[in-house]
Amino acid sequence: MTFGYDAVIEDSGNAARARERQALTLGIDLLKQVQSGGLPPTEETEALLYMRRLWTFFVQDLASPQNGLPEKLRAELISIGLWIIKEADRIREEKSTEVTDLVLINTVIRDSLT
Repeated sequence: MTFGYDAVIEDSGNAARARERQALTLGIDLLKQVQSGGLPPTEETEALLYMRRLWTFFVQDLASPQNGLPEKLRAELISIGLWIIKEADRIREEKSTEVTDLVLINTVIRDSLT
């Protein structure tokens, strides 16, 4: 059986979105544990740093000229990503305790990766 270039590219895009969904699901689960107070302080810090690293990667990818998303959508996602990074840092630095919006926004983004 042979596959056309378009099919391979589509499969590769689907696999990438599946990995992104998986990474976001892990981050959301960690944030929910932070929200419930179910993590020791060092693990809470690691959970927030995970989200920071994940979104730093996403923002870098979105800023790349090779990213295939429309420019306006990329700009909006970069803006959201920078906000997520800033909020995760604020919580880590104990300047905020509100995790609900981080969970909600990451869930919406994850669920839109179809």
